[in-house]
Formats: sequence, C-alpha cells, structure tokens
Amino acid sequence: MTGPSPRVALYARYSSDNQRDASIEDQLRQCRERAAREGWTVVETYSDRAISGASLIRSGIQSLLADAQAGCFDMVLSEALDRLSRDQEDVAGIFKRLRFAGASIFTLSEGEINELHVGLKGTMNALFLKDLALKTHRGIRGRVEAGKIGGGNAYGYRVVHQLDERGEPIRGERAIIEEQAEIVRRIFRDYVAGKGPRRIAADLNREGIAGPTGKRWSDTTIRGNRVISSGILNCELYIGVIRWNRQRKLKNPDTGRATFRLNPESEWIRSEAPELRIVPQELWNAAKARQDDLTSLYHNQIEASRAGTQRLLAKNGGLNATHRPRTLLSGLLFCGRCGGSYGRRGGDRYACTNRMLGNGCDNPRSVERKALETRVLTGLRERMMTPEIAAEAMRAYAEETNRLNRQRRNSAESTRRELTDIEKAIAEIVRVIEQGGWHKALSNRLTELETRQDALTSALTQLPIDMPDILPNVSEAYRRRIERLTEALSHPDDAREAAEAIREVIDRIVIMPGKRRGECNLTLQGDLATILEWTERTGKPGYKPATDTTPSRLSVSVKTRA
Repeated sequence: MTGPSPRVALYARYSSDNQRDASIEDQLRQCRERAAREGWTVVETYSDRAISGASLIRSGIQSLLADAQAGCFDMVLSEALDRLSRDQEDVAGIFKRLRFAGASIFTLSEGEINELHVGLKGTMNALFLKDLALKTHRGIRGRVEAGKIGGGNAYGYRVVHQLDERGEPIRGERAIIEEQAEIVRRIFRDYVAGKGPRRIAADLNREGIAGPTGKRWSDTTIRGNRVISSGILNCELYIGVIRWNRQRKLKNPDTGRATFRLNPESEWIRSEAPELRIVPQELWNAAKARQDDLTSLYHNQIEASRAGTQRLLAKNGGLNATHRPRTLLSGLLFCGRCGGSYGRRGGDRYACTNRMLGNGCDNPRSVERKALETRVLTGLRERMMTPEIAAEAMRAYAEETNRLNRQRRNSAESTRRELTDIEKAIAEIVRVIEQGGWHKALSNRLTELETRQDALTSALTQLPIDMPDILPNVSEAYRRRIERLTEALSHPDDAREAAEAIREVIDRIVIMPGKRRGECNLTLQGDLATILEWTERTGKPGYKPATDTTPSRLSVSVKTRA
C-alpha cells in the first residue's frame, strides 16, 4: 500500500535582467512535468526575478522558508541547487532550515539533495562566483589599459555603439556631447568664480537644464566626493584621464547591501584619453585650487566630524556608526508636495531641500526643530497602545495579510494552470485542422479558447507584485519594539534611545503646508501607523477585507504650528 503523495513547492529564479522573464515559467514548467511523472502534488510556487543568488535577501525564498516552518509542504522542487542560492553559507542554511521543518530538497539536475551535495555544490558555486568576478575584472582592466572606459558613463559623453570585423560589439568607446560639455565647462567657471554647488544647481534648475539622470540638479551631483573622484568637479575624464579600480564593492552578509571600500593607490589603473578632454587644464587647476582653499578654511570642522565618526566606530564596533541619526527626526522628514527630503537650514529649522535648491517645489513651510520634535512625540504618546495590545493587533494583522497573500497566490496559480490547459487545447485543435479535419464547431471552439487565452494572459500581467508573508513570530518582535518606544517616550532626555526606538516603528514623516499661515500638517507613516489604522478599520461593524488589496503602509495625522 503506497503512502500519500508528497506535497511539493516549486522554486524558480533567474539572476540577470539579460535573461528572459519567461525563464521563470520555463523552470516551473519543467518542474511541474517532473512532479506529474512522479505523482507529486504541487501545492505552491515561489519565484525571484532578476535577483542574484549570492544573497538571501529575496522575497520568494523568504516566503518559501516561512511556509516550510508552517508545514505547508513536504518537498521543495527546483531546477538546480544553484537556483536556491550560490552562496555556501546560504545553501547550508536553507538545507538546515528545511530539514528542521521536515521538508526535503529535490532538483532536476542533482536529484534528492543531501549533505554531500550541499558541501560540494556549495563550494563549486562559490568558486564559480569568484572565478567569474576575476575574469570580469581582468577583462575590464585590459579595456582600461587600452584607453577605453571600464564601465558607466559620465555626463557630457555618449556611448558609441559599433562592431568589430567579427560582428562583436566594441566596448568602452565614448564620444563628447557638445551641449553637455558646455554645461560642464560652465559649472567649472561658476565654481572658480566663487559660486557654491548649491547655487550652481539652483541656477541650472531654474533654466530648465536637465541633470545627468534627466532630472533636476542637486548640489551633491556637482560637489561629489574628492577622495573617490565622484561628482562633476572631480571627474578626471573631463581632462582626458581614465582612472579605474579606485574602489571595490563588497556585499554586507547581514543586509545584502553593497558597500564600497577604497583600494590602495598602488592598485589604481590610469590611462590617457586626450580625445575625451572637455575642461581646459587651467580651469581644472583653478577649481582644484579653490577646493584646497575651502578644505584649509574648514579644516577644523572636517577633522571634528571625522573624529566624531571614529568615536562612534570605536563605541559601536563599526556597526552602522556613520548612519546614526544626528537629531531625533533626521532622515525621517519628507515634503508632501514634491516627495523630497526635509533638511536643516539656518536657524535650526527644517525646510524642503528641493525648494532650497530651486528644484521647483512650492512648499514654503519651514519648521523649527524643537517644536517639530515636541509635537511628534506628543502625537505618539496620545496614540500609543500597550505592548500587549500592539502584539495582539500585529498578530491578527499578520494572519489576515498572510491569508490574503495565499488567496492571491492560489488565484494566480489557478489562472496559470487554466492557461496551460487552454494552450494545449488550442494546439490540439490546430493539429486536427492542419490534418484536414476542419469543422465549423472546431473553428468556433478555437475562437472561444483564444478569447479566454487573451483574458487569462491579461489577468496575469495585471497581477499585483507578490508580497512576502509576515513571519509568525513578528507579533512578539513588535511587542518588544512598542515596549522600547514606550519606555523611550517616558524618558525624553535620552535622545539617542528615542531616535532609534522611533525608527523601529516609523518610516517617514510627511510635511504638508496647512491652510493657515505658518501651519504644517504632519503625517506619520510606518508599521505603527499601519496597525493603528488597521485596528480602527477592522473594528468597524460589517468590515470585510478586499481580496485584491496588497498590504500597504497607511498613515495617521497630527498637526503643528510652525
């Protein structure tokens, strides 16, 4: 007597925008065919599109691991082990988590995965990534040493597309765009004449001149960073010099985010490209001289800032030392008119940075820092719930969100299965007609199937982006966050603790000008606002959640007089 058919979850991934989006469907189709041959029951599918396998910061794989812990399936079926991850540590972690949850891994390439596969394939995948990086680095170095651009494109140039005698693309060729080149020279002339980057950016924006990204100019785009040669004023290509390998990119294993580290100067590669010069040497030298003068003038402030960063590094062990909030609300304030950030200006006040830069924002409201902080803290205290109630609300919110997610996924999977069946039926009717078996009934049926095919295809293209499920233990973590925030609000003198606690439940504070002179409307957005709004909304009689609504972060409003 045979046992019950195992419940199978399918996983597919492709890692480059150069691959076809259909690659996901191809992988899933092959997995479904194998499951059908083995008599396995497919209960769920997960996918990650155009995301590298060197990191686990992927919504699809995170949802798969969460559902495995919930016992939603018995086996994971994928094309190959490297679809799950190419990172040794991550492969081993996925294997251990799935085994703990009672689920196994089966791939079309390797069969059932065991410890030997994890060790050997994990090592092979890691070596593949390292070898690929070395080959890419070697190829780019050869291009730079030949006087070609290693990658990217600076303002003032366009990429030259041409082929060699074998029909292969010639990479690294650039040509000067004269209109943009004149803007570059203008920026250098204005800077040498005494204008600051902020004023230069504002002048360009007022004249409607597009920046390097096609959007408005900012002062940082012009100023840049002299150490790494970023920004218009530091780009050596403008004097016909190609400098490459100044820094390297590393991925933080905890967050998956890329960070850059400066390479030793001995590893920098320099080559001449005089045909790409835009700025005369005298003008370049004058700009560098003014930068030196400003560095000397503000030497004490610069050194004090660096010393403060070093103290934070020493105190916090290097963990996010440079990202600590300088004030209670710094980094959280955004303009409700243009979406830009609110930054500090003279007089210890906050104002829209786009308006200060002349970027077309019409929000004139500036807010005194102390008044703003006091009103936000007061608003939080007035709306605060107990940690236990917050945890229960988050648990209910997570259950409802995950239920809607599963409902959306099941609907999408049902649509895909019906579409597959219709495509097979259409192919069969076409085959019969091609063999001379045409009948009016077949023609009518073919029209019906094609109409339904178009409708299903349209429905799939309009599906909302798949949102990862909320983990079951989130309510306890959220209870601790609210507990910490409540404690911080009761001790307003501890600014750092309050700043960090606020950022755990508030993502942003949107500032809109009020109707009366000097009035601002503040909107707090984040997990806390979402739970408050959801609790109030679901508590109303007759409430029914919309099945097509994706989870979003809502807001509550407080007001302050600037």
